[in-house]
Amino acid sequence: MKKLVIALLLSLALAVSASAQEVPAQKSDRLFQVALLQSLMQGEYDGVVTVGELKQYGDTGIGTFQAVNGEMIVLDGTVYRAVWDGSVEVAPDDETVPFANVTFFDADIKAGNVNADSMSELKSILNSVVRKHGRNQFYMAKITGLMPSILVRSELKQEEPYKLLNDALKTDQREFTYSDIRGTVVALYCPDYMEGLNTAGWHLHFISEDRQKGGHVLDLAVKDGTLELDIISEFAMIVPNRESFNGKGLSINMKEAIQQVEGN
Repeated sequence: MKKLVIALLLSLALAVSASAQEVPAQKSDRLFQVALLQSLMQGEYDGVVTVGELKQYGDTGIGTFQAVNGEMIVLDGTVYRAVWDGSVEVAPDDETVPFANVTFFDADIKAGNVNADSMSELKSILNSVVRKHGRNQFYMAKITGLMPSILVRSELKQEEPYKLLNDALKTDQREFTYSDIRGTVVALYCPDYMEGLNTAGWHLHFISEDRQKGGHVLDLAVKDGTLELDIISEFAMIVPNRESFNGKGLSINMKEAIQQVEGN
């Protein structure tokens, strides 16, 4: 499959370059993105890379799978799938990925005793770190510990012809509430200027300590958690060169639909 790669390198200024070659797989301070959230929102559910290829670009992250078949949690180099019934499995290397964000996690910031009674309170804590260290950088976070309560979702695998993602989730989303469960939240922060390529702010996925439960986080409480954050100053994106993708109107403002999907 021929692929178009757009690489954005961020330091003091933003430089943009395009290449017909894949971004070299190497461990670096880089956030690697597969396709656009906006293309996923518009029903571009077919895979761009395999799980095996994705692992070359990061050991920590979030995303989804071919036909939106579950929520992706990448942790310590393993790609997990939280499927429609809330259970978790290890995704095979030949499974394909239509959208994901991964990085090789290197904790730049560590903090203990993280407590939050809600998603909004946890985001406030995370945002205070972002304001201190630079809101125009990317961040990957891991929050590990006891979740007194957590609400997560996954969804049924979609069938062609694919619906818009917000329409699909109206009927095919499945939600699960857990109490006093230990595990890890993997959270991605994108700066405001990423609107149009992803969504600005925080996006959280969860996996339990026993790797049996997980999903996209809709709400949660955290008690005595441990926070690790990786500050990321490089960004690279790969998109498919195929008719279905090239025909999408990716300049359409989908902010409201994305907020619905995110659970905001």
